Amino acid sequence: MFDTKQVSRRRFLSLAVAAAAAPAGLLISQQSFAADLPALSPDDPTAKSLGYVADSSKLDAKTQPAFKPGSACAKCALFSGAAGAASGPCGIFAGKAVSAKGWCQAFAAKPA
Repeated sequence: MFDTKQVSRRRFLSLAVAAAAAPAGLLISQQSFAADLPALSPDDPTAKSLGYVADSSKLDAKTQPAFKPGSACAKCALFSGAAGAASGPCGIFAGKAVSAKGWCQAFAAKPA
């Protein structure tokens, strides 16, 4: 026969290793998922309603008084793209990738 404590210990260790490895697997799958998202078009109805532009440096501050120079999607709390990525997912535009240089009226600066 075998010792049930040893089996329980083995089971615990195997579950602990699996739990430790899971976040790395989730991170990889999120990054590959983000790369597969279609780019958000400025002509998208939601994008239009929020004044989305793909390049905030070309934004006319007169047409968007809420815009502050230097703000961009990469600096927004709703942007979940990888640091340094050209685009990534946004909490506002589900299923679409926004430009890291973009901007919209939903901009909320990331906490410092």
